[in-house]
Formats: sequence, structure tokens, C-alpha cells
Amino acid sequence: MGIEIHTIDQSRGDDLKLKNQPFSVFGRMIVKFDGEHWSHSVEHFNKRTEMCFPDEDYSYDETVRLGFAVGAYDGDECVALAIMRDAMLKYMYLYDLKVNAAYRRQGVGKRLIEKAAELAKARGYRGIYTVGQDNNLAACGFYLKSGFVIGGLDTLVYRGSRQENKRDIYFYLDAQ
Repeated sequence: MGIEIHTIDQSRGDDLKLKNQPFSVFGRMIVKFDGEHWSHSVEHFNKRTEMCFPDEDYSYDETVRLGFAVGAYDGDECVALAIMRDAMLKYMYLYDLKVNAAYRRQGVGKRLIEKAAELAKARGYRGIYTVGQDNNLAACGFYLKSGFVIGGLDTLVYRGSRQENKRDIYFYLDAQ
């Protein structure tokens, strides 16, 4: 694969405008905690739907003030992006991860995660963490396959919203 991973510097700042692309919603990850260990199961939906997050308006200056970004490039084209944010404790926050649809399931996201974890470790972090919606089963499965472990569940974050039936799952990855 000719994909190269680069830290986003000022010369690549416009690549922070990478558009979100749709993804399939086909199930839900069900997370349980027994007081000591996390476990999960999967519920597949009868009907597959498609969802697309609204596009963000990241600026280079704000991104580097709050953390950093890493991009995946096919030639000069940015095809995937990881936005990292500094955090209070020992895990840096993977704020956003997006991979163009044509590049999914090819290891591009995993390579971004590996580079982000390496850079987070160089900043003194133990690793990285992120949050996935329980109904984004592809993303939740990707994080687990990439070495993350479940470390938390927020059942109240969407209370009172149109997304009230969703939950956020917290995933953690120790840097190597």
C-alpha cells in the first residue's frame, strides 16, 4: 500500500478540512461491567441504515494548541485523519478519526492510531483513549481489533436528546 502517515504541520493545515463520509449502522455493542471486568456482546439490527457525522471546521492553530493531528496520504491526497487532544490524566484523547470510505478495511485507521499513540507517548502520555457510540458497531469493533480495551460506559450522555437510546463506550489503548 502506498499510504504514508504524516503529522499535520502548517503546510498540510488545509487537510484538516477532510469531509466526513457515510458509514453503515448495522448493530449495537452491548457493554457490561461485573465490578472488575468489562465484557461485551453484539446485537445486529434487522435493518441496515447509513449515517454521516456533520463536517467539522478544524483550524490548524486550534488543533496544535489543543493537541495535534495525523493524516494518511495517498500521494498528495489526505484520505484519513486522526485529531488528538491533550487530556488531564495519562491518556491523550483521540477526538476524531475519519477514513475515506474507499480506504476503510485496509489498515489505514490502524496505522493512524499507531502513529498517534507513538506521538502521545512522546508527550508523556501512557496511551490514548476515545469514545464510540454503541450503535457504531463498525467503529467499536475497529477499536477492539486495534488493541483498545473497554474502560467505561456513559449511559446518560444523550438523555433528553433525539439520540436518547444511544450510549458512549470508552476505549483505552496503552502505547507500546
